[in-house]
Amino acid sequence: MTDSVALPDLGWSETFAGQCGPDDHALVPVRIATVHRARMSAVGEAGPVRLVLPVHTNTGDFAVGDWVLVEPDTLTLRRRLERRTLLARRTEGGKVPQLAAANVDTLLIVTSCNADFNPARLERYLALANQAGTAPVIVLTKADTTDDPAAYRDRAAALQRDLPVVFVNPRAGDVAALSPWCGPGLTVAVIGSSGVGKSTLVNALAGAEQEAPQATGGIRAHDAKGRHTTTARSLHAVAGGGWVVDTPGMRTLHVSDSAQGIDSLFAEITELEPHCRFRDCTHAHEPGCAVRAAVADGTLDPERLDRWRKLHAENRQNTPVATGPRGNKKR
Repeated sequence: MTDSVALPDLGWSETFAGQCGPDDHALVPVRIATVHRARMSAVGEAGPVRLVLPVHTNTGDFAVGDWVLVEPDTLTLRRRLERRTLLARRTEGGKVPQLAAANVDTLLIVTSCNADFNPARLERYLALANQAGTAPVIVLTKADTTDDPAAYRDRAAALQRDLPVVFVNPRAGDVAALSPWCGPGLTVAVIGSSGVGKSTLVNALAGAEQEAPQATGGIRAHDAKGRHTTTARSLHAVAGGGWVVDTPGMRTLHVSDSAQGIDSLFAEITELEPHCRFRDCTHAHEPGCAVRAAVADGTLDPERLDRWRKLHAENRQNTPVATGPRGNKKR
């Protein structure tokens, strides 16, 4: 972790300071570094600390990256401050979203230049980032395993308008391409499937001075899939300033509560929808559909429309409907 750090370098800003009132003057802010079933650790101006949790505290209500106020003498947690951004996902059949990371500026979506590269899965990560209000960046690893890395870069860049795509070689410590998103006060989170080099990337960002490097593992040659080496989320100091949140590998990401994120992801479709004849056009069979017309004239990729349909339908199916009195749906 680190010995001591100034609050602004840790990500503290007026967004959080403005939430502290007169009743909080005796408390100190710290940032959650790890969350386990029955314990949490944090880092503040004095360095890393283990928090004392009040009885009946549900650690599932907290995310790595959260800001909390604690008693300075006992380190007892008193309250969590409202988040600026929150990365969360709903597991299949789960009623409560699983919190991944809070107050993240940039989500580094890591994929390899091999069989792991999957546009449909990358679009799910992008929808997650968009919905959270976190800026996404596609990070391509293992470019040396292909004769045409530029093809992977172009395919990734086409997934969302103005999407940054960079190559890194974390095994060689080459992460300079990520410097625009790292620095004092900035937080990045790393996400992707197992075996793409997430933990290796976290280690490269943290540098050789970190106390406990993240465990890394290999991949299976026949399908480029790897083993889960990260089992819990954790906050690490980035060499040169800033913070990085490592997350466990995810083979699947179920989309829910992400309507706005999907709209941003498929902006070329979203912008055409007002020109459809019917307001509730599904872009499947209705006459006067501007989206299907764009497919017909070659300005819209039909595969993009197919993936939009799947994500849109999955999001509608997985997103709980808020109900009011007598179970009536809220609009």
